[in-house]
Amino acid sequence: MSIFKTSDSVVVSLPEYTTKEEKTLIIRGFEGQSENDKVKITLNHNITKHITIKSLTNAIVDSPQSFDTEYDELILNKFSSVELKNIGDVWYILSSDGITNS
Repeated sequence: MSIFKTSDSVVVSLPEYTTKEEKTLIIRGFEGQSENDKVKITLNHNITKHITIKSLTNAIVDSPQSFDTEYDELILNKFSSVELKNIGDVWYILSSDGITNS
């Protein structure tokens, strides 16, 4: 298990992670991860309001709230990134690359 933190950023190498107060999250592969495994990131909408995520491995981002009022989760491909803003009961995708329709 591995987490590296700075004042506003986190680099994780874990199978699952829930956001806290970070503004930037870098997702790395975890030890023993197979090619088909995805890292699961859960957005804590009570604390996290704006976040940029860079994924260096395949990942799933989920939250109890929807994304763009349409999706339950986001699937990030390896080397993709996404910027998200939480307003009201919705996560809005402000910018992205490499997201698969979820």
